[in-house]
Amino acid sequence: MVTGGAGYVGSALVPRLLATGRQVRVLDWLRRSGESMLPVWGEPGFQLLRGDVTSPEDRERALEGVDAVVHLAAIVGDPACKLEPELARAVNLGATCALVDAARARGVRDFIFVSTCSNYGISDPGTLASEASPLNPVSLYAETKVEAERYLLHFADEAFFPTGLRLATVYGVAPRMRFDLTVNEFARDAALGRKLEVFAERLWRPYVHVQDVAAAIALVLDAPPQLRSGRVFNVGLTSENYQKKQLCDLLRERIPELQVAFLDTANDPRSYRVSFDRIGAELGFQPRYRVPDGLDEIIHLVRAGVIADPDAARWKNS
Repeated sequence: MVTGGAGYVGSALVPRLLATGRQVRVLDWLRRSGESMLPVWGEPGFQLLRGDVTSPEDRERALEGVDAVVHLAAIVGDPACKLEPELARAVNLGATCALVDAARARGVRDFIFVSTCSNYGISDPGTLASEASPLNPVSLYAETKVEAERYLLHFADEAFFPTGLRLATVYGVAPRMRFDLTVNEFARDAALGRKLEVFAERLWRPYVHVQDVAAAIALVLDAPPQLRSGRVFNVGLTSENYQKKQLCDLLRERIPELQVAFLDTANDPRSYRVSFDRIGAELGFQPRYRVPDGLDEIIHLVRAGVIADPDAARWKNS
């Protein structure tokens, strides 16, 4: 069962899981439509339950007969959580803890919780944050993820195998597109000939392609429980830590006429570089994509006119 399976990451993950022969049930409230599920609608192993992860009845219905849960459903990102803080706490923390309890009571074996590298908050740019580094959440989004992650992992035992995945900032094309993520947003605006206004251009952030995230989740599900139960893995590639200024330099290589204004004011203090050595060394995860690949595919997508209005609210989480 994949909660939030119609969302950005879920729309990339569900086809991958179905391709392995799994039966996949999606629980999603379809807040931003369910069109992303059209590519898998006719698959014999696919089932969609339109429901709310905060509803006990919907949780119980969705967990019936389930062996593994991938929990993606969340109010995702700092801006979205700021807009609806009570809903963010209810979904990201309250519903997550309740889902963990319900899954354990149902005898679910595997539980993959998708978290965020935002949990590291602010760190020394000269060091790489690892899974063993102190957590320093500086946003409501990260705070809820940290608390939910801790709640889940302490239940690890011989019958319940929970794993936390802290994602780098995601980018790339998926059936449910988002253009409110840094790489996607910068590439969209550059492709449309706009001047980029970039805040805090020297802050660091790691990035990972949405298809690589889907591959990592599938990899964790297939990994022996003794390698993953009760543990956390950062999901990304160590070489894919960038400053925003570096993203702009990559865009200028593709669009030489691009104009960029770097602005001093910034209301987002998060800056962190992250190590992804554990998931590579212990689980063999090797991402296929790099940020330049993502810039190229977004530029091509926008210029091809595949999405009629890439500025539309439907392509954002807030």
